[in-house]
Parts: sequence; C-alpha cells; structure tokens
Amino acid sequence: MSAAAGAAPEVRVTPLSASSLARAGLLLVVALGGCAAPRVKPDADLLARQSAREHALAAEPSWQLSGRLGVSDGHDGGSGSLQWRQDRDAFRFSVHAPVTGKTWVLEREVGWHVPVAELTSWARAARAEGDAQIEFRSDGLPAVILQDGWKIEYPDYDSTHEPPLPRKIFASRGDYRVRLSVNQWQ
Repeated sequence: MSAAAGAAPEVRVTPLSASSLARAGLLLVVALGGCAAPRVKPDADLLARQSAREHALAAEPSWQLSGRLGVSDGHDGGSGSLQWRQDRDAFRFSVHAPVTGKTWVLEREVGWHVPVAELTSWARAARAEGDAQIEFRSDGLPAVILQDGWKIEYPDYDSTHEPPLPRKIFASRGDYRVRLSVNQWQ
C-alpha cells in the first residue's frame, strides 16, 4: 500500500480476537511497563535539536522494525509479533498472533481508523505534518507528542542508533490504545 506524498490516508484495521489473545496481551502490558524519564519544558534549543533530529530521520525514508504490538479499543484487543517495513511512502505492516498463529496485514479491513502517514513519523519519535505539541525527556529526546488527538509516549530509547530510536511507544486516543515494544531497528 502506498500513500501519496503530503496526503494523510487512513486505513481501517480490525483488532485481533480478544478471546484467543488475552494471555499474550496481558504479558505485553506487563513487559512494557516501566518508569519514564523526568520531563523538561520545551525551549528553543530543544525544539531546534528535535527539528534537526527529524531532518536526519527524513533523510532515511526506508527502514524496518520488528517487535511486539498490543492493541485495544476498550472492549477488544490483541497482540502479536510485528514486522514493519517502510520504503518511502510504501509500507508493509504485519502482525503474527502467537496463540492463533494467524497473521494480519494493515491493508485489510480491521475496524480502526489508522493515520498511516502520521504513524511513520510517530514510530521514530518525530512529529508528523501539522500542529503538534511535544514534551522532552531530560536527555533532550521526545517524551510525549500530542498530535491529531493522539498522545504518543516514548518511555525508552535505543541509543545505539543515531539519532536514537524508540524502544517503546505507547499511543492512545480515547479508548484506543497501542503499545509497541521494538526489538530491532534496521
């Protein structure tokens, strides 16, 4: 699936069966818990550093990540292993459910409106196009991005990459919750 440059397409996705994935979802929530770094108010220096970081990330439009994903809409939810391959505006996002052995791909109809264009930015702790508020950790990396009604939190980073990339991403909007734990960035 491709997104046109500048467009903000939305894809509808259906959560995995809660009955078949409840145990895996509980394990994911426990595994993703942790303490957040202290936050500092944004100032001109932090915002300039974030803009430079976002510029460096934009210079690398092709990337991959693998990890664990948990989703919930307040009623149903599920989890599984995630493979995400981004090549400029084209992507493949697939989740393999450990209990059922099923794999689903974001291109399918699955019940949620997903802001695909924004996700590619948020996954790497960058602001998407449009208005956004940002809070920083004491180390100058984004702690929270508030954009398009979503709150995206970044409690942990992999600093072996330059710029550092998130290891954990927690996103919420209303009853919708997405928790991502990244095992590997490429």
